[in-house]
Amino acid sequence: MNAPAPEKNMHFIREIIAEDNRTGKYGGQVVTRFPPEPNGYLHIGHAKAICLDFGMALENNGECHLRMDDTNPVKEDVEYTDSIQADVRWLGFDWGPHYYHASDYFEQMYELACGLIRDGKAYVCEVPGDEWKHYRGIPTEPGKASPFRNRSAAENLDLFQRMRAGEFPDGAKVLRAKIDMASPNLHMRDPVLYRILHTPHPHAGDKWCIYPMYDYAHPIEDALEKITHSMCTLEFEVHRPLYDWVIQNCRLFPSRQIEFARLELTYTVMSKRKLLELVQRKLVKGWDDPRLPTLGGLRRRGVPPAAIRQFCERVGITKYDSLTDVALLEHCIRDELNRTAPRAMAVLNPLRVVIENTDGLPAAVRGVNNPEDPAAGTREIPFGPELFIEREDFAETPPPKYFRLSPGKSVRLRNAGFLTCTGVDHDPAGNVVAVRGTFAPMDAPVKVKATIHWVPAHAAKPVEVRLYDRLFKVPEPDADKDVDFKSHLNPDSLHMATALAEPSLLDARPGDRFQFERIGYFAADPDSRPSAPVFNRTVTLKDSWKPA
Repeated sequence: MNAPAPEKNMHFIREIIAEDNRTGKYGGQVVTRFPPEPNGYLHIGHAKAICLDFGMALENNGECHLRMDDTNPVKEDVEYTDSIQADVRWLGFDWGPHYYHASDYFEQMYELACGLIRDGKAYVCEVPGDEWKHYRGIPTEPGKASPFRNRSAAENLDLFQRMRAGEFPDGAKVLRAKIDMASPNLHMRDPVLYRILHTPHPHAGDKWCIYPMYDYAHPIEDALEKITHSMCTLEFEVHRPLYDWVIQNCRLFPSRQIEFARLELTYTVMSKRKLLELVQRKLVKGWDDPRLPTLGGLRRRGVPPAAIRQFCERVGITKYDSLTDVALLEHCIRDELNRTAPRAMAVLNPLRVVIENTDGLPAAVRGVNNPEDPAAGTREIPFGPELFIEREDFAETPPPKYFRLSPGKSVRLRNAGFLTCTGVDHDPAGNVVAVRGTFAPMDAPVKVKATIHWVPAHAAKPVEVRLYDRLFKVPEPDADKDVDFKSHLNPDSLHMATALAEPSLLDARPGDRFQFERIGYFAADPDSRPSAPVFNRTVTLKDSWKPA
């Protein structure tokens, strides 16, 4: 089942598709695809593409294909293939029967390459790769032709067939398109279509020892699947002439490539290479570390997929690169969790409270599970003559405009009643170790300016909490190429603590999300065990993002 689309903002791709539908360019059909390379884990940047590709198909009653662009067996693995499928499903999208591998089309790609050779539009070249730059030249000056450019079609076809048969070692020969060595676009100066690579393929096995280049394979994949709108990020804009050349000269379905700006987030790195470095150097705890922008990390942190979909819609689709404040993502997470997460109480830095008027104290009180959702109901919270509150909610000598608990002052206890401080206990060093007070029920005529949370001393349970913060200290950790991005790592991005929690939280299962009242939003980690949950802080309560 596909996820419901968030509220829509008009953007140029929506306009293009609407115009194509109006003119009947593709017979009213909209077929898109999400084509990840299975050489790594998906991150929040991929989520933008996933939401766009599947979203445009959903809006237009079309279909979106999930295709593994597995043309490079050296870096690809079934582990990545499986994780990609899981991430797309987690985001709320389903490709139905349309799951494909680029490698499924290797035979058609080979035959089309043979057709280009017969048409005199491709040739086998033996110029070593490190020397080709001297032939390719620079954009302002024409390159020079390969000495093998004018071989006959018959000779080229024979060499290409022998390449496939495995007669030549890696790097000995390549198949090049014969286009224009004077083109100002270097990608059109006889680009490589095939290279020799004696490496088994994780999906195709050991059938092939030549593999197509991405720029050749991708338009063929799109055309064979009759993709109408092939959306990709801006760095592929300069590759579009080659995309169109392949489709035209192989006489294929006229898929259209459309480029949009990729997602860049503050306090984050998106490069696969840099994320891999963080993992391999054990600077984070694996690909699903909640500090990483990977979808696995966001899921483990407790981020709802609906929040990511809303974020991707709010970021919008443009043709220009920009940097998005991560605070917008955090805002979308809070907005979703505020509506959906049940409330609970936990204390991170406990201070004991002793209630002196114990007559008539309730044994338990009822708490509202979510004020935004009446259907969420209520829960029972044990109460008693001793409680724990946050230490920061008490000041023996309060500063000006301090409205929380202090000697002679009162506060509202969340879900319970009122507490008035009547005394303080100290240790020999003069530190406050307990607060004494009197309790009054909810209907008592007590006026207060603050509400604080608490847990019952006799029933509170210790739980492990992991307080995550941003992984980097600066907004653009990889902006300066002369500075190692790792030097900007935030040493305080993870703080381990033990909280005292109300007993209902012991029933939390991995993935369950909560608002710890007045503290933040938390999710139970996969490390949780029955009656021993571990909670990751998803996001704090404070929202620093404001709409423009």
